[in-house]
Amino acid sequence: MVEDRSGSAPPASLKPDAIGFVDALVIGLNATSPAYSVAAVIGPVVALVGVYAPGVLFASFVPMLLIASAFYYLNKADQDCGTTFSWVTRAMGPWTGWLGGWAIAMTGVLVVGSLADIAVSFGLLAVGLDGWVGNTFVRQLLTVLLIVVMTGLCVIGTELSAKVQNALILAQVAFLLVFVIVALYRVYAGTTSFDSVRPSVAWLNPFGAGGAALTSGLLLGVFIYWGWESAVNLTEEVEDSASAPGRAGVWSTVILLVTYLSVGFAVVAFAGTAYLVENAGEEEFIFALLARDVMGGWDWIVLLAVATSALASTQTTIIPASRTALSMARRQALPARFARISPRFRTPDVSTWWVAAIAIAWYVVVSRISENALFDTLTALSLLIAFYYALTGVACAVYYRRHLTESLRNLLLIGLGPLVGAGLLTWLLVRSVRDMSNPANSYSGTSWFGLGPPLVIGICISLAGVVIMVVLRFRSPAFWKERRGVVDPGLVHGKES
Repeated sequence: MVEDRSGSAPPASLKPDAIGFVDALVIGLNATSPAYSVAAVIGPVVALVGVYAPGVLFASFVPMLLIASAFYYLNKADQDCGTTFSWVTRAMGPWTGWLGGWAIAMTGVLVVGSLADIAVSFGLLAVGLDGWVGNTFVRQLLTVLLIVVMTGLCVIGTELSAKVQNALILAQVAFLLVFVIVALYRVYAGTTSFDSVRPSVAWLNPFGAGGAALTSGLLLGVFIYWGWESAVNLTEEVEDSASAPGRAGVWSTVILLVTYLSVGFAVVAFAGTAYLVENAGEEEFIFALLARDVMGGWDWIVLLAVATSALASTQTTIIPASRTALSMARRQALPARFARISPRFRTPDVSTWWVAAIAIAWYVVVSRISENALFDTLTALSLLIAFYYALTGVACAVYYRRHLTESLRNLLLIGLGPLVGAGLLTWLLVRSVRDMSNPANSYSGTSWFGLGPPLVIGICISLAGVVIMVVLRFRSPAFWKERRGVVDPGLVHGKES
């Protein structure tokens, strides 16, 4: 066992009651990077469904809410920071549970670098250093430094992380609110230079542009909600750990829905569909294009909204990956060193720094290949996200299977709801694989082994996980001998044992 300088053993657990419900809620919100996410998706969604983009954003919310319900009820039964890894292991066995944990860890590795890059780019644009954004070496150097700083904040303590996140969400929401109000005011005042159109309730109809367009739009829209479960990964460090983290996750999805609909209505109404379709390829930079037209000399407000959004998410995205690695190591599903907890800060320092180191290496190597290759890695995220979300929905129904017929509430919220959410995500996963198999659908437009680069990246990451799992199975077989858990009936009826 590793010892600190005083000779005492490191603490065996994370710091309990470090943060409250509101802190967990804020972290769940920031993990999704709302401003960055809606900016990245709104153009491509409008290109698919036109003015019905808000309806697609609303439809994308449905599977997220259903899976959030699964997170809530599974967290009541098992307050483990490994969340999906721990729950799926208990419900469906160690092999499936390990793959779920691997998927969570790898999503953090894939996305952290890109989020930090966006935070740096928009931060530089906001202060007028446009030339630095175009300098690849400077931008990437600042990106790596930012990842190191945000990782340090994660290690220093959950309380400090929560305080930073509270400040960032307030700034982000304030900036977005100003943008929405000014954009809609100018639409109704008729002072825009675009082919603007007044908002209509009919835009909330997700089927307005047809079923095929809705399917493609959902493939984009559903993943902008990803990240809210970071609140649940902090379950061992949150007050009222049996219910507060799960409630934070559910409320995060609801607040995100309101945010996305507000911004979606404002952007579509102000810019009009023709402009958004024309610039759909700009993705997250659509806000940079619209900022000056909407805000005039105050365009830096919108740029800072995206910068703070990506900055906050850079930090919070590290949390699920590091806590999952900690949980897996505690159960001997990963090497024991990943289970180390800092004696001073009571955080998983080793796993946190490892996540950051691998994320930096991935970002530097892939971005050196090409910017398009970096975007292709983000597209591959959809496969991993859909996989572990769907697993969680199924695990909820399986874990509580003996109690689903005890009441209508159990049947709907613990059984059918999570299963429907899992089914929708599985369907989107299959559609994603089909679309990604065509190289023409990738950012780079190139072919890797006859397939699109995002699909090849997703397959390679999955195969790597299987290989590592098999090796660990023979090196440390204890975890793979675990048996499925049995749910405490008291938890189903709202009692905490």
